Amino acid sequence: MGAEREIADEELMEVGYDAEQAHRLHKALRTIADNPSVGEGLQRMAKDVLSGRVGMTDVVKSDGYLGLIGDRLAEMRKAAEELTPEERAESEKRAQKLREEQEEREAEEESREREAREAAERGWR
Repeated sequence: MGAEREIADEELMEVGYDAEQAHRLHKALRTIADNPSVGEGLQRMAKDVLSGRVGMTDVVKSDGYLGLIGDRLAEMRKAAEELTPEERAESEKRAQKLREEQEEREAEEESREREAREAAERGWR
């Protein structure tokens, strides 16, 4: 996103039920914004939300944005339906590995964030 302003997690609370959900949504939006394979429209939507030009409430209420999301999900479903049993098994193995790696990264990140908060509370920052 370059030097452009990026919203804080708290600014996503309008659609998030709690701070953790807002944090996860923020991370998901960053992933979409940085991933060209999701398509230009979804990337633009994520970048618009992250920059504050568009609110998540606007995205949720917008037929245009929801259409982009629906189109992408339909593409993913079609691709999944066309997999052979062997490809499906391999895809499931890769997905499981990615989930485990993501969980590990999130645990490490949460640990670093917790340590930083605790240090700040003790005045060590």
